[in-house]
Amino acid sequence: MKTVLVVPAYNEARRLDLRAYGEALGEEQELQLLFVDDGSSDATAARLGELVARHPDRIGVRREPANLGKAEAVRRGMLQALESNAAIVGFWDADLATPLGELPALREPLERDPAVQVVLGSRVRLLGRRIERRAMRHYLGRVFATAVSLALRAPVYDTQCGAKLFRAGAALREALATPFQSRWIFDVELLARLGRRIPGGLLLGACEVPLRSWTEVGGSRVRWHAFLRAPVELLRIYRRELR
Repeated sequence: MKTVLVVPAYNEARRLDLRAYGEALGEEQELQLLFVDDGSSDATAARLGELVARHPDRIGVRREPANLGKAEAVRRGMLQALESNAAIVGFWDADLATPLGELPALREPLERDPAVQVVLGSRVRLLGRRIERRAMRHYLGRVFATAVSLALRAPVYDTQCGAKLFRAGAALREALATPFQSRWIFDVELLARLGRRIPGGLLLGACEVPLRSWTEVGGSRVRWHAFLRAPVELLRIYRRELR
């Protein structure tokens, strides 16, 4: 199934692994990448230019003149991806904390079950899996995930992993129609919007896939104050989308 991944990139020149992207395109013949250069001031544009030159038919770059933030960069990129007639669209972190080798496992539920509308990569520490995450972030994430599960009324384990796939269609387009109000947890806001638009809600239309590998890459722009803002943003999402 044709798949377009949106990759938001803001000052990612030092973390872009061009070789890994090229290898993924070689292995996944139906994969296309759409990078959103979110007003970068470093050499991100030049690095992306190198990648486009190597794979001109498989990679697109959307350039924003000013930094919009990840939420809006993803939303605009996803709307553009929906214009490509892809069967599956999604977004993926530019640093490849989730390796692109995880893509087939995440795509499988969408290929197998027509009822599945969204697939989330989930960072579950299990035997035989390599999930490398700082302990404090892991424990804060567990507390936050519990709150999100209560708000969404769905037993979701991990909403903040930067690897998600969606079935292209009217429900997703409607969920992306207006800008997100949340800056830090837009993933939750998108799930809340989709839950009201897909048959059976998230309980029947969403699926989590435990990742085999995930590595926390240095240089993340998520700071500790984001964890303090997250509960406030979750309350706002609940009032707007879920109550």
